[in-house]
Amino acid sequence: MKKQWKVGDLAKLTGLTVRTLRFYDGIGLFSPSSQTDSGHRLYSEEDVTRLYQIVSLKELGLSLEEVKAAMSGSGMKPLDVVNLQINRVQEDIRRQEKMLGQLRYVAKLLQGKKQVSADEFTGLLQTMKAEYDKPIMDRQNKWEGQLNLLGALLARRGGMPGSKEES
Repeated sequence: MKKQWKVGDLAKLTGLTVRTLRFYDGIGLFSPSSQTDSGHRLYSEEDVTRLYQIVSLKELGLSLEEVKAAMSGSGMKPLDVVNLQINRVQEDIRRQEKMLGQLRYVAKLLQGKKQVSADEFTGLLQTMKAEYDKPIMDRQNKWEGQLNLLGALLARRGGMPGSKEES
């Protein structure tokens, strides 16, 4: 008999939370291959392999929707995933090069003991702030996407538990 894991055991094995695994199941991204007679989720070795693929795609920066498309077989192909990541890295490089250019310009002015105009210094600070804020905005956008997916899932299931829609 092949090894199977309950949701809590799989969470411990992978470092994900039970809540995340249930969420992935709820949005149709990752579902168990079987259940016990009492309805507990059971995951097979193939399920674990699939979960690690999902985690790897998430670590590459793909959204849950992109991961779902990539895993569906009819969606993103491996080349699409690689090209998406190339585009993201190129955008990061472009932002970093812009900041580097501004820093070099200000350093050159300061080395020559010239005054840096308020506009030049403000522009540099705005660029640095944008770089600092980007991970925060990315996380916020990720959560908004997940909340939208959850909202859609709840709408399909007839509303939030305890809401008027459920009555």
